[in-house]
Amino acid sequence: MGQDKALLDWRGATALDRLAALSRDVGIRMVLTAGADHGLPAVLDAEPGGGPCGGILAAALRLRAEGYDRALVLAVDAPTVTASDIRPLLDSRAPGAAYEGLPLPMVIDLAAIPADTEAHWPLKRLAQAAALAVLPCSDEARPRLRGANTPDERRRLLSAAPD
Repeated sequence: MGQDKALLDWRGATALDRLAALSRDVGIRMVLTAGADHGLPAVLDAEPGGGPCGGILAAALRLRAEGYDRALVLAVDAPTVTASDIRPLLDSRAPGAAYEGLPLPMVIDLAAIPADTEAHWPLKRLAQAAALAVLPCSDEARPRLRGANTPDERRRLLSAAPD
């Protein structure tokens, strides 16, 4: 995208603000950002450049220290995800769930993260190692959940998203 995806405008709110509001709407009490401080509680990657798994590992340490045992992990490039997309993940039993063919969003019990998880792991490997349930994903929801990595994908998501 050529700029920080968290700060991109999505109909009057940044991607980060939209995801933080959605998280609170579905009952998440602590919203963290990983990798950068954008004004919310933040954790930095333990291994710079470790990627999304590194962010999850850093967030898991902070969440455990705060007394939490489960995490909802959202992708900043998918700010058009809806509460109805997230609820099946939140309703999943231990150790959590993700959608078929999509690494994020996911819900994961922090205790299910294997001790030998490495920051550079692909999220698919983490989901498999944690034995997350794989939920079916509708064709209608898939673009929202996959998100936007290019300006064209962003335009398509914006045009398809409800006002």
